[in-house]
Amino acid sequence: MRRSARADRQEKIEKAAYELLEAKGYAGTSMLSIAMQAKASNETLYRWYGDKQGLFKAMVVRNAQEVKGLLEDELQAEHPPLKTLRKLGPLLLNLVLGPRAIALNRAAAADPTGELGAALAEGGRDAVAPLIAEVFQQARKVGVIQGLSAKDAVELYLNLLIGDLQIRRVIGALPEPEPADIKRRADRALKTLLKIAAPPAA
Repeated sequence: MRRSARADRQEKIEKAAYELLEAKGYAGTSMLSIAMQAKASNETLYRWYGDKQGLFKAMVVRNAQEVKGLLEDELQAEHPPLKTLRKLGPLLLNLVLGPRAIALNRAAAADPTGELGAALAEGGRDAVAPLIAEVFQQARKVGVIQGLSAKDAVELYLNLLIGDLQIRRVIGALPEPEPADIKRRADRALKTLLKIAAPPAA
């Protein structure tokens, strides 16, 4: 399907925003500078996104869309929860350790207003975590895990999966992981959680 002219323009605007974010930080990036970098009108940016916070929130939402879409599709299709979690782990790690998420988190850490951090929380974890909780609720129903609430299972899983990796990427102490490392980490996180929350042997 052919991309729309608006989708192409939005991609250019968001690419320009990421470039300026990395160069100047959130506070130093204005809607006007993004418009100029993207060769778009300032009026278009305000009409489409409302304001700078709206633009960056849209970027966060778009960055998380593949993970959110996977979870929504898997839940709607009622796929086995373990199958969903095996797909989720590598995809989620790629998201949070990828260059766009790292650029957003670096800028959020340096933003004294807290606006970008709020956008990251709302469009990222706050949008995805409830869907992961639904997957773990299904896992509880079919007896794959027990002894943990769905909320606690999400917290444990994300800690096992991500740990301090994103922080280390943000501060430059860790390079972007290779696909094999991503898969190994995701497999280990799920295996460890299932061991901790496994039903007792019959």
